Amino acid sequence: QVQLVESGGGLVQAGGSLRLSCAASGSIFSIYVVSWYRQAPGKQREWVATIGDRGSTNYAASVKGRFTISRDNAQNTAYLQMNSLKPEDTAVYYCRASVGIQIYWGQGTQVTVSS
Repeated sequence: QVQLVESGGGLVQAGGSLRLSCAASGSIFSIYVVSWYRQAPGKQREWVATIGDRGSTNYAASVKGRFTISRDNAQNTAYLQMNSLKPEDTAVYYCRASVGIQIYWGQGTQVTVSS
């Protein structure tokens, strides 16, 4: 079992940056694949980025080149560095950790990008 707590969201102007954190507790964080998802009002939750247990990364086309996912296993924390933010990045951002069939979600953190 793992508990996930996101932080770092907020209000930022277009072109600005934010760094989201996903703090994990309750299990061996290093074995989990960690992903970020987001959900905008009235839309389905969508995948943003993933970092594997060995550090490999993948990004959605809409954020590639602007967002960077990383992890610090010693701190049991994953990050999402978001640069060149756009109004369409406005959403609640969720952290997801998975290993095998086990999937855990955080409660989400709001990111609002003003134009």
